[in-house]
Amino acid sequence: MKTPAVALAAVLILAGLGQSTDSRAQDGVFADDRVVPGDALAMKSSFAPVVRTAAPAVVNVSARGVQQVQDPFWSMFGQGPRAQQVGSVGSGVIVRADGVVVTNYHVINGMQQIRVVLNDRREFDARIILADERSDLAVLQLEGVNERLPTLNIDDREEQQVGDLVLAIGNPFGVGQTVTNGIISALNRTETGISDSGSFIQTDAAINPGNSGGALVDMDGDLIGINTAIFSRSGSSSGVGFAVPAAAVRRVVDSAVGGATAVIRPWLGVKGETVSADVARSLGLDRPQGLVVTEVWPDGPGDRADLRMGDIITAIDGAEVNSQGGLNFRVGTREPNETVRVSVLRDGRPLIVDARVQRLPGNADVQGALVIQSGGLTGAQVLALNPALADSLGGDPFATGVVVGRVASNSYARRGVGLQTGDVIMAVNDRAVTSPQQLANLPRGSQLLVERRGQRGVLVVR
Repeated sequence: MKTPAVALAAVLILAGLGQSTDSRAQDGVFADDRVVPGDALAMKSSFAPVVRTAAPAVVNVSARGVQQVQDPFWSMFGQGPRAQQVGSVGSGVIVRADGVVVTNYHVINGMQQIRVVLNDRREFDARIILADERSDLAVLQLEGVNERLPTLNIDDREEQQVGDLVLAIGNPFGVGQTVTNGIISALNRTETGISDSGSFIQTDAAINPGNSGGALVDMDGDLIGINTAIFSRSGSSSGVGFAVPAAAVRRVVDSAVGGATAVIRPWLGVKGETVSADVARSLGLDRPQGLVVTEVWPDGPGDRADLRMGDIITAIDGAEVNSQGGLNFRVGTREPNETVRVSVLRDGRPLIVDARVQRLPGNADVQGALVIQSGGLTGAQVLALNPALADSLGGDPFATGVVVGRVASNSYARRGVGLQTGDVIMAVNDRAVTSPQQLANLPRGSQLLVERRGQRGVLVVR
């Protein structure tokens, strides 16, 4: 268990409450003899021991690539997109001595050349061995490593508490390695808009552009999260930063070093809604807690474990769950076929259900999509949804309908109907759509119920 802090070292030092430099020198006590703060008196010391342990494993990541950008000036003359050099600067953490580095997906996304600079100014080229957009994590392998590099231990025991002291180490604004300190402001943040399967550590340690991919460390000098995002109106730190927890980092790193090209996330096969205050009152609960189950996938892990609609899931393996995102995160950090303990309230009675989580059913491969050759949707590539496909597209695994793949730019489906890649066609003329064949030869006037980025609307074949 980490020792909770009661004051900030910087405040005490700036106030002149510690020993003077002269008296410390006379007593033979130098910087290397300082210890990690453990109580109010020890807070007069320094975070330097933690930084000395952690900083050598935190690196600068710079990446360059070429993207196609449409310039409004040249488009007036009928010219298409032009190739343009783009760059990205962020941070990373060495997690294996042979040069395995974890950073944020958004730091390296779309980049072809990646350069990593160590704390001691050594430089290495790097290649991507796994990039996982869902968690916003990527794993790199440094090239030409001939010695053991400094590493940070991934602490995924989840013993952190709100109020614990943490350090954020990274390369903000590209100025060079910087350390900031603060506390854990909240745990298990899910309603952030960052990810539908993320559960983040919130901290008030200053995190700014360039800190992405850097380390959030505890007072043992262990990696407890990868700094990922901030809430800010100015673009700079306002004391609300988010880090991907170490449990998710471990899952992605283990997948990468195990040779996987993608992270396989199992599921429980249940869908639910957060228990609001009104729902809690209607159910006679002391307080709003948990996720009330609204759907159970037939013969899925939850169904086989006898989870039922109306059950309230309150925890997975003892970790509190209050949203679908929190449930997705907890289950997603497990391996397929692992058993999780699900804490449930059923008719007001608590019980424990053991469920073996599984891969999502179906096929995420889009190669078998049907290209419609005639009718109102000519030129659209469509594929029936299944849980694995829907999840790979970042959608709801319980969703039904037909998903739109590529749409030819000069096709009638694009120009006449307005279909876009990623649209889900749920119904035609109020009849549910479950097969791509139902969309062939659609006549003019047909009305399509379409879901696009979470919003539903009607498109008409004209």
